[in-house]
Amino acid sequence: MPKSDPEIAPGAFKLYDAYAHGALSRRDFLDGLKAYAIGGLTVSVLAAALMPDYANAQQTAAGDPRLLEEDMLYASPNGAGEMSGYLVRPAGAETPRGGVLVIHENRGLNPHIRDVARRAALAGYVAFAPDALHPLGGYPGADDEGRTLQRQRDGREMLQDFIAAAHVLRDHPACTGQVAAVGFCYGGAVANQLAVRLDWLAGSVPFYGGWPEPENAEAVNVPLQIHLAALDDRVNAGWPVWRDALDAAGAPYEVFMYEGAQHGFHNDTTARFDPQQAELAWSRTLAFFEQVLNA
Repeated sequence: MPKSDPEIAPGAFKLYDAYAHGALSRRDFLDGLKAYAIGGLTVSVLAAALMPDYANAQQTAAGDPRLLEEDMLYASPNGAGEMSGYLVRPAGAETPRGGVLVIHENRGLNPHIRDVARRAALAGYVAFAPDALHPLGGYPGADDEGRTLQRQRDGREMLQDFIAAAHVLRDHPACTGQVAAVGFCYGGAVANQLAVRLDWLAGSVPFYGGWPEPENAEAVNVPLQIHLAALDDRVNAGWPVWRDALDAAGAPYEVFMYEGAQHGFHNDTTARFDPQQAELAWSRTLAFFEQVLNA
């Protein structure tokens, strides 16, 4: 579980959100935190509380004997050419399982997303988590560097890399051919795009991701389960337009709004983590997977 965090003001969370999404430099982020470093709370302590703590917030460690894990290369002919991803599935499974494509945030395949892939595998699925940073050497071990690297990649090319990954997972011998996607932040935006572009997808679960253009709603025949944080003004601003487009198209979706939750509330490596809301959202996600992958 994550470390014990000090009381953090809403404005500090907004600063971190801007920093994490490239709207603030690290220097400006730290300068901005000075306004909230009061009552004996230092900028360094506040920044440490807001930053990811991967070492102490892992639910399932790599090497768990219940799982089979491998980092594998795959072809992405319309994207980077060669890509890599983390494939994990239940050990001892004698029959193919449904596939879950796990899509990372805007910093590459970090330890948290690998952990989420293991959680999906422990729930009985074949999970595949691509690393969009593979063409640049892979996730560099630090989120600041990962964000910088991911901004260097072409967005359309990266989307093709995730589309290729969905096909690779669908065709893997350990998979039944039924695949659902789940993504977080940038990955949530990709999960929305996959619902537009892959009509064979069994389902898609975007967590607080960006929205496709409304005219694309007509292409959505894939069931969507959408998770939003009530305090996430940046992402939520675009939701009404996409909601109205989905309604007009008769697209299948359900949406859950988590009161009091910040953007990134499912990520248990930062102070934005909301244990109760994250547990509820993940239980809904697994119930959705059961419905679309095992029915």
